[in-house]
Amino acid sequence: MLVENFAPGSMKKRGLGPADLEKINPRLVYCALKGFLPGPYDQRAALDEVVQMMGGLAYMTGPSGRPLRAGTSVVDIMGGMFGAFGTVLALKQRDRTGKGGLVESALFESVVFLMGQHLAITAINGAAPPPMPERVSSWAIYEIFDTSDGQQAFVGITSDGQWKRFCDVFGQAELAADPRLASNNQRIDARPWLIPRVAAIFKGFTKDRLEELALKAELSFAPVARPQDLFDHPHLLANGSLAPTTLPGGVKTRLPLLPFQMFGWRPPLVSDPPGIGQHNAEVLGALGYDAAAIKALGAPQPRVVSR
Repeated sequence: MLVENFAPGSMKKRGLGPADLEKINPRLVYCALKGFLPGPYDQRAALDEVVQMMGGLAYMTGPSGRPLRAGTSVVDIMGGMFGAFGTVLALKQRDRTGKGGLVESALFESVVFLMGQHLAITAINGAAPPPMPERVSSWAIYEIFDTSDGQQAFVGITSDGQWKRFCDVFGQAELAADPRLASNNQRIDARPWLIPRVAAIFKGFTKDRLEELALKAELSFAPVARPQDLFDHPHLLANGSLAPTTLPGGVKTRLPLLPFQMFGWRPPLVSDPPGIGQHNAEVLGALGYDAAAIKALGAPQPRVVSR
């Protein structure tokens, strides 16, 4: 198996393209991670942010007129994941046929896949959806609220049952009896005055107390966290999702494991990220170089001065 994500044409230029290597090893599964799948754009350079803009993700993430990239390299990650899925399928296919082949995964098409829900909404409604911050949604309460201790929390009330439990647990008999709020669609129409009313209720609680009551009412709840807050997240600490890791330079920290389990087994950390050249000898040895050749490759090369 070979995985590469060099610029378009780089591997072919060096005689290492899929067709070149298939002649050497027909069983090779060759995974190419690119900006675009084959087509008019396949020679373009691409970055995570480029395809977020091109594919509509940045438009849907930021407020109207202010496209905004997602807060992590989500498309780089997705492109790698789909490449891994395709590679596993290709390996299974090779088990049956004895022949490898080319697997291609691309950033732009990964964004387009994410946009599928918005394309479907456009087709069904006959109109394009506005960016997500516009909060045009099918739920009346689906917002970020301030708390009395200066924190923020997201609360979603997405069903009539949740609305009834909210009114009960938070002592809102008046809202429960209001005929204008009897159904979710009515509550959506009431959002201009209902959201400020609910915001004032939630502002009367600390974040911890709001969480306690929201969980009692079985509402959708999440504190607005920062990445560094995850180091001390009680759920992650309890299930060991953050593995002790030493980064190049000796920095010790904890980083996330793969986010799945199989039959109760969680894939563990195999090794820390290597330093530059740390495993050169092992890799070259596996390729057939002896100790003398490996040492020669590591020796300083003579400086050539053109005249």
